[in-house]
Amino acid sequence: MAQFPTSPLYIDGKLRPAEGGRVYDVETPVNGTVVGQAADATTADVDEAIAAARRAFDETDWSTNVPARAAALRRWQDALRELADTYRPRVMAETGCTRLLTHMVQMDTPVEMMTWTINLAETYDWQRDIGVSNVFGLNSRRLVVKEPSGVVGAITPWNVPVQCSLAKSCAALAAGCTVVLKMAPDTPWSGAYLAEAAAKAGLPAGVFNVITSSEKAAPGEQIVADPRVDVISFTGSTAVGKRIMEAGAPTLKRVFLELGGKSANIVLDDAVFPEALESGLAVCMHAGQGCSITTRLLVPRSRYDEAVAILEQMFKAVPFGDPEAMDQIMGPVVSKAQYDRVLNYIEVGKQEGARLVAGGAPAFTERGGYYIQPTLFADVDNAMRIAQEEIFGPVLAVIPFDDDDDAVRIANDSKYGLSGAVQSSNPDRAMAVAKRIRSGTMAINKSVYFGSDAPFGGYKQSGIGREMGLEGFEEYLQTKTIALEAEPA
Repeated sequence: MAQFPTSPLYIDGKLRPAEGGRVYDVETPVNGTVVGQAADATTADVDEAIAAARRAFDETDWSTNVPARAAALRRWQDALRELADTYRPRVMAETGCTRLLTHMVQMDTPVEMMTWTINLAETYDWQRDIGVSNVFGLNSRRLVVKEPSGVVGAITPWNVPVQCSLAKSCAALAAGCTVVLKMAPDTPWSGAYLAEAAAKAGLPAGVFNVITSSEKAAPGEQIVADPRVDVISFTGSTAVGKRIMEAGAPTLKRVFLELGGKSANIVLDDAVFPEALESGLAVCMHAGQGCSITTRLLVPRSRYDEAVAILEQMFKAVPFGDPEAMDQIMGPVVSKAQYDRVLNYIEVGKQEGARLVAGGAPAFTERGGYYIQPTLFADVDNAMRIAQEEIFGPVLAVIPFDDDDDAVRIANDSKYGLSGAVQSSNPDRAMAVAKRIRSGTMAINKSVYFGSDAPFGGYKQSGIGREMGLEGFEEYLQTKTIALEAEPA
């Protein structure tokens, strides 16, 4: 695989090396080799990025000049389009995603989704009049004003780094905030893509800053603890989300979190086979490295053997292994650590008594990469670890249920509540079941909720707050009520 250029930091409007020229190696999961380097930020670099974002918010008109920032964001979007083919192989190399996925959720789709967010900023009702009231004998006209919250620390994961970074950064910037974006160590070049485009577009100095580091936790902890940062937007594991809430408590930071999931896909007994079971292949998308992927497939006991037999053939036929192929959605898992973790969960499933139907082993080991066969477990009890814990790999657990009530019970028997799906030939029945599932998103049959205008987030330990949509935009706003003297209404 080709070697790629060393990526810089982006701080205060400048693409520059880390302090002292520090860099770290970037490994590709495709074959386990080092394919380049990235700037390795120090605490001083992070401090400078926060200071730049603070100055840009406090001392420029970015927070108040909607037309200017909308124009700047459109230039940024244009620059991202222009640089896409330059960065496509780099994003593929660091994430292990296939080329097909870069034309979808990994790159092109989130860039195009920016349009809706920028348009929203231009049309948003920043002030509303709620009329005259009489309190304590005084007539007052009240205005409710929406204002940007300030400096945002955006901390993003390695699985879909461009999408997560843009969903946070574009909304925050459009709302009038300034941003310090901290990338996951595995995927610095996705951040470099956004940074180079920002420099090319001439974003005002300090409004957007990008930090890359070999350290998993330290830069994020520094951003969360800093009193100059007003908002933390984090996507990642539930365990880390809890630590971020704790670290943000001393400064009473606004924290919103998009965390893990163990989502259930319910196939009702009137669903059409084999079409309804195709949704089970979602765990193969990007090797199952997606928080909202439905990793539990609930099938009626009356059709269980039939479903498992069909799924077995599907899983054994999934094409994977060629990242350049435009018909493939599955690449390797992102790192050796993740590879070991997923294989360990497969062993746990066997030990718990689940029946391994397909896969369950490494693939293409001669390459040295981190491929795992699409893995199907049957006879899974919902109390098993493989049904309760987020594996983040190409592993599907098939669980039987007795009736609709039983399916709802099993689906809700989880500490998570991020997503889910229902398959049925009766839309009304499917809707009734979907409304009973305690999750932030649901899909019925061959539908997709994902979009720039659709709020995304979870119930329970899947997070706090929403990303994207109107609700996601408003996460970056404060509400101020202003009273004026008024004549009687």
